Amino acid sequence: MKWGQIMMKAEVEMSHVAEKTTSHLWNAMHRYNPDAQDMMAVSGEGSWFVDADGKKYLDGVSGLWCLNLGYGRQEIADAAAEQMRKLTYFPLTMNHPPAVELAGKISQLLGGDYQTFFSNSGSEANETAFKIVRQYHNQTGNQGKYKFISRYRAYHGSTLGALSATAQANRRVKYDPGAPGFLHVYPPYSYRSIFGGDPEESDLKAAQMLEEMINWEGEETVAAFIMEPFISGGGVIIPFPKYIQRVAEICKKHNVLLIMDEVVSGYGRTGKMFGFMHAEGVQPDIVTMAKGLTSGYLPLGATAVKSEIYDVFKQTGKDNHFRHVSTYGGHPAACAVALKNIEIIEKENIVERVHELGKAKLGKLHALMDHENVGEVRQVGFLLGLEMVTDKQSKVPLDEAKMGEIVGKCKEKGLIIGKNGDTVPGQNNVLIIAPPLTSTEADLNFVVETVESVIRSI
Repeated sequence: MKWGQIMMKAEVEMSHVAEKTTSHLWNAMHRYNPDAQDMMAVSGEGSWFVDADGKKYLDGVSGLWCLNLGYGRQEIADAAAEQMRKLTYFPLTMNHPPAVELAGKISQLLGGDYQTFFSNSGSEANETAFKIVRQYHNQTGNQGKYKFISRYRAYHGSTLGALSATAQANRRVKYDPGAPGFLHVYPPYSYRSIFGGDPEESDLKAAQMLEEMINWEGEETVAAFIMEPFISGGGVIIPFPKYIQRVAEICKKHNVLLIMDEVVSGYGRTGKMFGFMHAEGVQPDIVTMAKGLTSGYLPLGATAVKSEIYDVFKQTGKDNHFRHVSTYGGHPAACAVALKNIEIIEKENIVERVHELGKAKLGKLHALMDHENVGEVRQVGFLLGLEMVTDKQSKVPLDEAKMGEIVGKCKEKGLIIGKNGDTVPGQNNVLIIAPPLTSTEADLNFVVETVESVIRSI
């Protein structure tokens, strides 16, 4: 569908939208404001969407980091419709072809031998992983291994276990206490490192803190370490590959399973199919994913587990099978959408495209390092964060009002960008840019020009 058709369709929809009220809708992450005029999107194509007033915006954060292939891919919608006509629903207490095929494809993409359990979201994928890990250790003679370690600033979901793994204080206010057995360790955050010195060495010292925690807690009690290869919502914190490699070594040494949360970084976002692939030789025990798995066209989460872990659940005995179920997890249409999504990623060489254009186009934002309020620009592929400060010397975070002003001015110019909100008290000062992976060169130029002009105007 061309833009002219989209705009005509939007105009028809707007006449109905104008009569509707959002008084019964509870928006996510919103502080109550009776005078707020929230955006209402009515249509979209490529990297752009149209709101109820007919204004076009480039979606510079891919929805919630999920629209890897952008809006309006007809072949993905067709795949969902075709599957729904063929088999509307079937539970994965048994099998259906799209789920079987998708599980095999995920194993292939991960470069190992994995079994996949399907759910509906990243939060659910991580919850599933936690249950698998505890049962695995219980059935391999390590009943005392129940603790999970994650990193401060990391986000792993909003359900109880996933929120307990999430080490963002503002997210947990009034919801704590969380689930027991979750611990947090210092992240590889060289810009604000407590270690000082060389950034790569700083990251390795952060990894060493993981081993110290395992020793202090007693390795016989630590079940798994969960990490995003690149901390995304917590401020786009990007470690050196050696950090990931060292973490993997530590986990293996202490029989601590490594859970790699690829919900944001998976399916090409970073210029590799999965983020952990930037660290040579690393093969996680469990990989969780969602978002880019379907490019947001339908909900789907997945927990991929090394086959040697899965084999433990084959043991005979009343309670040795995995007693977990998701009614809609692995829905036939969602699996069909994921398969089509992956097919397009491979056919259009999206991963290579992100690697190249991330440097050639989005990489131009590194020029903002000459601005007094830009403390650091962090980037991998189509995932970029600008840490904003009052000045480079003090590194005092730019206040939230000024951060909101930057985001608002970009919106006025037709660009939606994000920032790390509700994360660390007083440190919600990172602008986040993560456009669809299919963004044209003109789209990316618009992103760079808009962000640069707004920041240089403050």
